[in-house]
Order: sequence, then C-alpha cells, then structure tokens
Amino acid sequence: MAQKAQRETQGLGRRGAVRDAPSWQHGVQAGLIGGLVMGVLFSLLMPPVIENAIPALVGLSGGIAGWVVHMSIGAVFGVVFVAALTQPRLASVTESPGGVVGLGAAYGVVLWLVAAGVVMPLWLSAVGFPAPPPLPNLGLMGLLTHLVFGLVLGASYHYLR
Repeated sequence: MAQKAQRETQGLGRRGAVRDAPSWQHGVQAGLIGGLVMGVLFSLLMPPVIENAIPALVGLSGGIAGWVVHMSIGAVFGVVFVAALTQPRLASVTESPGGVVGLGAAYGVVLWLVAAGVVMPLWLSAVGFPAPPPLPNLGLMGLLTHLVFGLVLGASYHYLR
C-alpha cells in the first residue's frame, strides 16, 4: 500500500505517465547505444577517425581517448534528439516505432551534413589537426555511419521510453 501511494505521488500511477514523457536520461542511454554501434563501424571501417580525428577535437590522441570523446558526443546528441521530439509538430510521428526510427534516421543525416560535414572540418582546422577533412566533408562512409547512428538512436529511444 505504501509503495502504491509513493508511485502515485511521483506521477507513476497514471497510465502512460512514464512512457509518454520524453526523458533526457533515455536520450543519454539511446545516444550511448547509437554511439557504440557507430564507434564499432568507425573502428572497423575508418580507424583513423576514432583514433585520430575525434580525440583531436579536444586536444587528445589515441583510440581510448577517441572512444571516450565519441561516446560523450553520442550522449549529448541523444539528449538533443529527445529535446527535438518534444516539439508539438512531431507529436503524431513519435507515437509509432517507425516514426521515431524514421526521425532518428533523418537526425543522423542532419548530423552528417552539419556536424561531420561542416563543424568537424572547421573545428579540426581550428585546433591545428595536421590533416583535417575537406570542407564540406560529405563522404558516403560518413553518411552510412551517421545514418546507422540515427537509426539505432531512434530504435533505442523508442524501446527505452
């Protein structure tokens, strides 16, 4: 009885209260899951990205530093994704699994265009990275990895919330 009263005072007794409320914590978790899958792709298909370019964004080098920086960025991008899902225009789309996964895929493409395509080359040039990618940096492998990140992010978030 005491547990039921405690859940109700926390808003957990209402049907759908937890599942319907976007949660930044779920965004972090989904971002980490997407980042893990994307990082594995980087490690297998484009090792210099995870070992050199990503850690260089914050003045570091090496694969472990690259993974830490990459996963941190993935968590932040996961929170931004969840914040975007709170927009009223997206309410009907976010009700279905396909809608959330589709929005995740679109988000991955936007990240490829903006973060990888423009911000990363400019940032790496600014910090003196010896071989920054071209501007814009719109290679197909980058699209593939960011698209996979977005798909996994969307699916993970739908499952977690």
